[in-house]
Amino acid sequence: MNERELLYIKTIADEKSISKAAKKLFVAQPSLSQAVQKIEEEIGAKLFIRNPDGMTLTFAGEKYYLTATEILNIYDDFRNEITYINDLVSGRITFGITGFLGTYMLPDLINRYSKKHPNIEIYVKELTGTEIEKSLLNGSIDFGIMHTHPLIDNSCIKNDILFRDPFVIVTKKGQHIIKKFKTIGNHPYPFININFLKDEKFVLLEKSKRIRQICDIIFNTARINPNVALALNNFETARRIASTGYGITMIPLSYIKIFEGQYEADYYMIENENAFWDTCISTNPNMYMSKASKEFINLIYEYFENSQPI
Repeated sequence: MNERELLYIKTIADEKSISKAAKKLFVAQPSLSQAVQKIEEEIGAKLFIRNPDGMTLTFAGEKYYLTATEILNIYDDFRNEITYINDLVSGRITFGITGFLGTYMLPDLINRYSKKHPNIEIYVKELTGTEIEKSLLNGSIDFGIMHTHPLIDNSCIKNDILFRDPFVIVTKKGQHIIKKFKTIGNHPYPFININFLKDEKFVLLEKSKRIRQICDIIFNTARINPNVALALNNFETARRIASTGYGITMIPLSYIKIFEGQYEADYYMIENENAFWDTCISTNPNMYMSKASKEFINLIYEYFENSQPI
């Protein structure tokens, strides 16, 4: 039982498919199938049940998977400790980041880090917020850069807030379907009570998306059951459709800047104490944090101190 064999079985179990696991591991599918057969012969037990829906673990497979996960985590911790001892002479970091944060942050961060620590390998996983949380808990990433909210149950994860971004309502420009709004202080847009919109059509994202999860928190605290006309995967698609007057959507304020000048719309701040999300550095407090990872996290803090949040 070596590291490669442990990783093979764990990846197949995670992906529920030999073909998907082979692609992820950069191994030919026949070679991976032969490796599994060899492992099963050596331990004298089948590890997988092959179903039309994918591959599931047998009882022996579950035991093997738990053991493999534990051993691989121990091995990763050992390598991280060696990296620290060697004072960043060699090593690697693996972190998760959401797609749009990666688009704006990674070009600068990767360049600066690699110049400072050229011998540290960097592995980036572009994931959703929910996937980052799962990856932190199973130990497959060192840290995450993502969005979250205090009402999202992730008590096993430590979130250090970088900045808080309010959500805004998006409507067709000049449509004036919202009459009851007010101006408060120096805020860029007028405020509207979300309850005034309870009978409107909404264009929202799929429930797996963190933006949708924040929207649902806003609806739940306002006791609104929204009329969802469309559920999409992309926030900018939702914003553009809302700008045509088909429905209303909600997105983070900073995301307005990403495609500024295209499909102009009207925006309203939301009178709801939960209408925001936090951009965070997320870690598992039960996992060892290498010096290499801490160095990258320090660069993230510097980035947000010196740059305007997206």
